[in-house]
Amino acid sequence: MDNTSDILIVGGGLNGPALALALAQTGHSVTVIDSLAETVRKNAAFDGRAYALALASQRLLAAIGVWDRVAEHAQPMLEIKVTDGHAGTGPSPFFMHFDHAEIEEGPMGYMVEDRHLRRAFLDAMTEEKRITQISGKTVISQEADAIGVSVTLDDGSELRGGLLAGCDGRRSGTAQRAGVKRTGWDYGQTALVCAIEHDLPHHGVAHQFFMPPGPLAILPLTVNRSSIVWSERTEMAQRINAMSEADYLQVLRPRFGDFLGEIRLQGDRFTYPLNLTIANSFIGERMALVGDAAHGMHPIAGQGLNAGLRDVGALAEVLTLARRRGEDIGATLVLERYQEWRRFDTATLAMATDVFNRLFSNDNPILRIGRDIGMGIVGSLPGLRRGFVREAAGLTGDLPKLLQGRDI
Repeated sequence: MDNTSDILIVGGGLNGPALALALAQTGHSVTVIDSLAETVRKNAAFDGRAYALALASQRLLAAIGVWDRVAEHAQPMLEIKVTDGHAGTGPSPFFMHFDHAEIEEGPMGYMVEDRHLRRAFLDAMTEEKRITQISGKTVISQEADAIGVSVTLDDGSELRGGLLAGCDGRRSGTAQRAGVKRTGWDYGQTALVCAIEHDLPHHGVAHQFFMPPGPLAILPLTVNRSSIVWSERTEMAQRINAMSEADYLQVLRPRFGDFLGEIRLQGDRFTYPLNLTIANSFIGERMALVGDAAHGMHPIAGQGLNAGLRDVGALAEVLTLARRRGEDIGATLVLERYQEWRRFDTATLAMATDVFNRLFSNDNPILRIGRDIGMGIVGSLPGLRRGFVREAAGLTGDLPKLLQGRDI
């Protein structure tokens, strides 16, 4: 095996493969390193996990040759309904309703299950000759110098590249080894995640129901199924997750309501703690952080993967244009362009999700009145609604070319 590549990527989840494919298409050689065996990643069974892909993210997947592999498993999101209230008492009469018909581009986004996305990425990378995959190995050290970066794996082998990209999650070893510190805090909330089957069709409508302990997102999957992301205070979430299936559903039903008829659990249930964590720098010496390695935020707006794919598009564009100009792709001046492009947008999104969660995850009567009036105003003004729809579709801001559906 050739141990030298233009770019070394640590992390084979979703952002890592997306970055590898984007870079390989523009002529870079890439090595992707993941600690999980390929068979484990490729043959994952249905477990309820799914992602809300904004329209702009779907365009990126199409541009790098992944979308056609998952399109048949994707559920378009045609409407979003946002309400506020208490479990068992129904929502407030004030609400926000966003319809994809208010924009010309198409659905606001798509729901795609984790298992389908991972398999599609693995298949696409296998067919790309410029990508080398190393599975079941862990990076234990990294070292940068004037002309490149080296990483050592747990089997003693060494790899060399011009740049190291950390796509290895919120506890990024790449960031830690580079000495990058993080800023953030815990929300005291835990997300309960599962999939449900229901008797009535969802018609492509996504629901966000805000309750004092935290929001409940009901996100449409194919057929009569929905993905649930249900935030509760951590202690309560742990008790709920330990319940039997029947008791779990009994707690969920008054929160979920009966608008989709009878509901049944499908697949596994699992939890993850909710926090905000942002790397103090997205770059280091011959190193760039992407996705959750750079920024992990509350799932309240479903923007985690979408923000990561924006990173992918921005970094791929910066590196490709630098290479065409004959620049060193690992040079600090090149990597600073990536950081300048993504840092402000990411910080703004993280703070917005933080404020939104704090505003809605409480039972303060004054705040309740204010937010209900605010939702009513937004829902009644077409210009504001259209702006929110475009934001949900990922069509605002300084978009990388791949998220516009254009080649770099």
